[in-house]
Amino acid sequence: MHVGERRTSVTYDIEQADGGYGAALAAGRVCATAGEGARGMISWARRYPGLYGDANAFDATLFDTLSLASAFSGPALPAADLRMANLLALWAFALDKAIDRDASTRAEVDAVAARCLAAAKGDAPAPGDELAHALAGLRDELAAAPAYSRLAPVWLEDLERMLQGMAREWDWASASAQGRSAYPTVAEYLANADNLGFSFVLTAHWITGGGEGDVERVREASAAVQRVIRVLNDLGTYERDVRTNDLNVLLLDEDREQVQQRLAALTGEARGLIGRMREDEPVLGAYMERQMDFCAGFYGGADFWGHH
Repeated sequence: MHVGERRTSVTYDIEQADGGYGAALAAGRVCATAGEGARGMISWARRYPGLYGDANAFDATLFDTLSLASAFSGPALPAADLRMANLLALWAFALDKAIDRDASTRAEVDAVAARCLAAAKGDAPAPGDELAHALAGLRDELAAAPAYSRLAPVWLEDLERMLQGMAREWDWASASAQGRSAYPTVAEYLANADNLGFSFVLTAHWITGGGEGDVERVREASAAVQRVIRVLNDLGTYERDVRTNDLNVLLLDEDREQVQQRLAALTGEARGLIGRMREDEPVLGAYMERQMDFCAGFYGGADFWGHH
């Protein structure tokens, strides 16, 4: 297909397919959306070589798996409707690396957070600050959505919570590495789940999708899903986290069986809260639940990060 050539829809008689498996057709369409999304992410990341030039941390699979997560969570949505979720998720990975891997002092952590928060509020980033410039560009794009004026305070608060959560985890890891204190309890750790960034990205996706629904109900459900994904992530990345001296729920004050029981309770809570919010925001509710279930399957055998 040449540049500028329009793609035409494909008519296909599923009854003639081997076994009549409509699920394969649906999966093919979702993967096509994911492929388009991954190409968009790669193109965007090339603008910021200082952020994404580390091929070990940001390998090609990262773009594919992030786009698959959003595409399977919103199987009826075109790639354009998933663009903001994809790019902000990718940006959050660069932020995580800047704080978790690159910052060697708390002052550096605070400086990263301050620059990013200022960019999100509309301040012009300093020349050469690719992390802030990338966020500023996405913020400008997001601000063009009609729902931004209503939900901008929510998105900015989600960003601030994510930044605070990452800083708090940096403090825990730093203190433990220096033998100054023990790790947090599981309850304290899950109360800091905003460091994952799910709600920050979800709110932006909500804004671009129209921003309908009750704000408190959506936020409660989003926070609950975020806690579930925090545990799923840790269960799937335990060996890597041990190798890299990262915090993990399995390194805290509950054993694997207790964590699994907690996960079941957290998942039930999240499904209940999603059910409430789906009364007036069914599309976003379905997206959130599918994202949670996707992660349950994904972290059973893979990880978003490359070797870093």
